[in-house]
Amino acid sequence: MKLFRPVLPNEIRITGSKSESNRLLILQKLFGNIEIKNISNSQDTNLLQKALNSDEKIIDIHHAGTAMRFLTSFFAVQEDAEKILTGSERMKQRPIKPLVEALRELGADIEYLEKEGFPPLKIKGKKLEKNFVEIPADISSQFITSLILVGGKLKNGLTIKLLGEITSKPYIEMTLKLLSEISGKSIILKDKTIQIPNIKTQKIAFTVESDWSSASYFYSFSALNRQKITLKNFNKNSLQGDSRITEIYSQFFGIDTIFNENQQEITLIPKNNFSLPQFIQLNMNDCPDIAQTVCVTAAALKIPFEIGGLATLKIKETDRLSALQNELKKIGC
Repeated sequence: MKLFRPVLPNEIRITGSKSESNRLLILQKLFGNIEIKNISNSQDTNLLQKALNSDEKIIDIHHAGTAMRFLTSFFAVQEDAEKILTGSERMKQRPIKPLVEALRELGADIEYLEKEGFPPLKIKGKKLEKNFVEIPADISSQFITSLILVGGKLKNGLTIKLLGEITSKPYIEMTLKLLSEISGKSIILKDKTIQIPNIKTQKIAFTVESDWSSASYFYSFSALNRQKITLKNFNKNSLQGDSRITEIYSQFFGIDTIFNENQQEITLIPKNNFSLPQFIQLNMNDCPDIAQTVCVTAAALKIPFEIGGLATLKIKETDRLSALQNELKKIGC
């Protein structure tokens, strides 16, 4: 048997960001006047599109956690609509209570159909009159994003007070930047408070940047094979928190990122004579979705590591921390 080192094409196109696409789809449905280009072809985005365009009473989003959280708020503000929002057995184990409690505080009519605090949900849409809510910020940024997305649709706008440590903050900031762009108003997070006015939109077009989470696999490939790779449709000033991958792979794995703004592309270039570190210590609270890629790269290069800030990975479509631990054990870690 012969083993061959794989070689990738020098130029690669990656689908649009799932995070940007899902936010824009909700905003498009709420406000209209939004054209979306380079939308993600991910299963989660396809499920969200299908749900938004469905006339069925029962909406099954399978494993799509983003869709579950975003649609909970979306259907809560659809006057006279009644929906049952459900998903896979794993989805029924993923907590949604902080978001439901916040929406109920605003006047939403939401009922748990099985276990308290978990899907499936029965949602009767109505006009929400209240304009202030508090929500824990240390469980999932998607709860907060879900409220932000519908906040501008409320008659009196919405003020959101965040409680505790903020996890995955870049994802919240992404939502605020998108909302600011469609509204023409500056909407920011300041002193753990977000103030969203009632919004009117004008016609606007978005080209979704390619997905940095997906790009992380090519960073890993470049680090392991020392191959130069060009990835299309990436920006230096990205909205995506996972763009931090450029710093991590430069510092620890010797992969520089060269931005070509004119071509909207990046080139991954392995550094010459780079010495791998003896140990990697990182807090990835702001970009947990790329942690698995970083861990596997470090393991493959036999670099010991300690990575924190990953609590949200336990409540994903699977317990990603346990899965990562189990798989790394198989290769002797």
